[in-house]
Amino acid sequence: MKTALQALLEARISANHFDASHGMERGEVERLIQLATLAPSAYHMQNWRFIAVQSAEAKARLLPLAFGQRKVAEAAVTFICCGVLGGHRDLPQRLQPAVDAGVMPGSISDAWIRAAASGHEGKPQTQRDEAVRSVSLAAMSLMLAAQEQGLASCPMGGFDAAGVARAFGLPENEIPVLLLPVGRAAEGNWAQKPRRPVAEVLELV
Repeated sequence: MKTALQALLEARISANHFDASHGMERGEVERLIQLATLAPSAYHMQNWRFIAVQSAEAKARLLPLAFGQRKVAEAAVTFICCGVLGGHRDLPQRLQPAVDAGVMPGSISDAWIRAAASGHEGKPQTQRDEAVRSVSLAAMSLMLAAQEQGLASCPMGGFDAAGVARAFGLPENEIPVLLLPVGRAAEGNWAQKPRRPVAEVLELV
């Protein structure tokens, strides 16, 4: 029997065509991000941030930086999914709610804070890898949440990252990892493309 999650995964496509007349309310956007941030992150750093590009002015600013790909302007919202460098430095306040809620002992929180500092401080590549990994996991959660609500999405790596950082005022410790248009699909999108056989991508040891 097919589960709801299996149905979502099998139906999801990367849409290139969106209904430009479709908009989303602030609450809908916030709910998508709330669900996205249920994704895991190392040490529970939650080292991500999202910029929701919705206004005509902001879309016009983004369009040339996405090399003219119309989907960033036609989708109801295009999220700039940012990874935050140095997330280990914010770990005390990230973990405190879990300690306060009785989910995590304070001693474990302290141990994680020390371990994260040891593993990340002064290691820019490690910080970057972790930030990219975290926001990518959150973006996948966001796509599935959108799919469940009958919305299409398309993760995009084809954009001028440095230009986006400048145009949208990203601080030095944030990197735009991907763009993620979300909205109602228009006609003309491809069906889900076939994937490589499991036998080609799985090794059992």
